[in-house]
Amino acid sequence: MTEAIIPLLSLITLEVILGIDNIIFISILADRLPEHQRSKLRFWGIGLAMVMRLFLLAFIAWILKLDQTLFTVSDNDFSGKDLILIVGGLFLIYKSTKEIYHKTEINTQDTPNIPKITSFKRLLSEVIILDLVFSVDSIITAVGMVKELWVMYTAVIVTVIIMLLASKPISEFIRNHPSFKILALCFLMIIGVSLLAEGFNLEIPKGYIYFSMAFAFLVDVIQMKTIKKE
Repeated sequence: MTEAIIPLLSLITLEVILGIDNIIFISILADRLPEHQRSKLRFWGIGLAMVMRLFLLAFIAWILKLDQTLFTVSDNDFSGKDLILIVGGLFLIYKSTKEIYHKTEINTQDTPNIPKITSFKRLLSEVIILDLVFSVDSIITAVGMVKELWVMYTAVIVTVIIMLLASKPISEFIRNHPSFKILALCFLMIIGVSLLAEGFNLEIPKGYIYFSMAFAFLVDVIQMKTIKKE
């Protein structure tokens, strides 16, 4: 039992880091809904992420087959996981680019800024797509770290509880600070590029990505504090 504690804590830490992408994406989409529906989208989005991961763990043998080569193009092997990552990466890049354009170009025009009514079901379907991509990536990563299924199940449940608790504060922080919203969208775009590259078997170390974004976040915090003092 004691020997499983360190792998469990390591896996929870990794899952929380990977889950930040989910929280940011859901928070930005939730901001397009009326106030009374935002918490609902966060709950369903993160809750479905847990259901998907637990479901995928139940079919772990099938998930591992996603790493097997389906076809080869120009000496590049493509598996089911690669195709999912490519589609997810393209989708994330598209959504991030579209949101950045909406926040910068459209909002600076002289025409009145009329909020666009967005369907809750439409946003939830977009969240489900990203949930699936991140869930497959997360489960395959978990299998590479630990062998015991109960450790994986425990890590998923604990991670989702942490994500549910952290989603509202993160969502409110992003909503109240427009500059951080753009930074978060840039972060999601980089994650999309990372998923796309991984799908083409070009590994971009996640540590570099998270370090660069943490540094950018720190610079933004310092700039915000400086402006407040002036």
